[in-house]
Amino acid sequence: MASSSIPAPRPGEPSIRSIMLPLLAIIVGMFMVILDGTAMNVALNQFMVEFESTFTLVQWTVTGYALAQAAVIPLAGWLSDKFGAKKIFLLSVVMFTIGSVLCGLAGTVEQLIIFRIIQGLGGGMVAPIAMAFTYRLSPPGKQGAVMGMIGIPMLLAPASGPVVAGWLVEYATWHWIFLINVPIGIIAVIIGLRTLPNLERQTVPALDLLGMIFAPLAFAALAYGISSAGSEHGGGSGWTAPETLIGLIVGGVALIIFIIAELNRKNPLLELRVFKSGDFTRGIVLQWIVQIALFGTLFLIPLFLIQAKGYSAFETGLILLPQALSAGVFMPIGGKLFDKLGARPVVIFGLLLVSTGAYLLSNITVNTTIPQIMVPLVLLGSGMGFSMMPLNTHIIQSAPRHLVGRVTSLTGAAQQVMSSFAIAGLSTLLADRIKHYSAQNPGPDIPYLSFGDAFFVLSCIGVFGILVALLLRKPKQQDDGAAATDKPDVSMMMGH
Repeated sequence: MASSSIPAPRPGEPSIRSIMLPLLAIIVGMFMVILDGTAMNVALNQFMVEFESTFTLVQWTVTGYALAQAAVIPLAGWLSDKFGAKKIFLLSVVMFTIGSVLCGLAGTVEQLIIFRIIQGLGGGMVAPIAMAFTYRLSPPGKQGAVMGMIGIPMLLAPASGPVVAGWLVEYATWHWIFLINVPIGIIAVIIGLRTLPNLERQTVPALDLLGMIFAPLAFAALAYGISSAGSEHGGGSGWTAPETLIGLIVGGVALIIFIIAELNRKNPLLELRVFKSGDFTRGIVLQWIVQIALFGTLFLIPLFLIQAKGYSAFETGLILLPQALSAGVFMPIGGKLFDKLGARPVVIFGLLLVSTGAYLLSNITVNTTIPQIMVPLVLLGSGMGFSMMPLNTHIIQSAPRHLVGRVTSLTGAAQQVMSSFAIAGLSTLLADRIKHYSAQNPGPDIPYLSFGDAFFVLSCIGVFGILVALLLRKPKQQDDGAAATDKPDVSMMMGH
């Protein structure tokens, strides 16, 4: 293979142009996986009709996928150290593609749930490995620009999913939501085999058995408990339901055991000691806030357009398109600004746009027009584009270089839980506000008032993020005793 002769980048050698083909393989793989995650949201009603099933059961096609991703993310760093980043990345894409074929051929909802779990096991490691792979390929001093390029699918795909899925559901068949991944996956594997370099492997410690057991258990159980907690309006069971409490208790206990075990192990699966770095910890906390804002808007806006405004799945996807386009346009710009200005001013500006967009949406009424909705959507997309990748790159640079792979596996899994928390919490809030306004003054304004309150909460979350972002500072040059050739290992800071 041509890849065997491609060395890992050295300072001064690579240019952005020279790594475009490897980046293409990474982008194609990431886009396929992330798009599929949001495409399902507009197809759930079709699955209920097709399989003559309830929403509670059909929703497991989404929940099962998320749980599978949360379970494997902590393993990404160790597996890549052991077997090589290129091999694990391509095997993950292959597993996701096989899972897509099986989903497209599913004859019952139970089969679809099982096959979605297979998809999640493959897809869960694609994005984590891709992000650190990209960082290791980046020319010195250009990490922000390159990470901005790779971040395009991370924001374009979630917003594009409803457009693609809406069109397929209405004008073709739901099977193509999955089957369309097959040629994309094959292309990603072919390009990856030929162009991705065989980066030098890291020294692998003995298998951390407790970490391997309790990390996936903790994050999967927490994600399950939080996903189950969504109110009746959101298809969930509530925060006091048995399945919610079991998930949260089991996940919490497993997380405590995992933390104790990792802190007392010389070579842990995930190196938690890096959180002693104030720069790193502040970046992680801020990233979780941004994650809640991102997935909160991606959850609320389609729900508002379909339930309150009465648009079809395809029409909803088209209305969301400006948000996707603005995110894609400003993502690389945010990366370049990071290289020049650092993370703090870029992230603050991005969160200011997000807060403004969410606040404008909080004032929606029954007479709100499509252009009036699109303007705040563009602000939201632009804000996410500006803030996401500078923040991710800042976190990488804040951690000791030889520990990045292990720690960011943890942050990626934690973000999967934060995303579930955002959706479940907003779903519960929305149901409570609908109940509140219905008791006060029943009428056609109830959905608009309820959604307005939810968007206002998201605006406040964005403002809180700005306050945290004021504490960011340029990371100090790490001097951890690692060899000069050590580079951040395989993982990422962003879930989806």
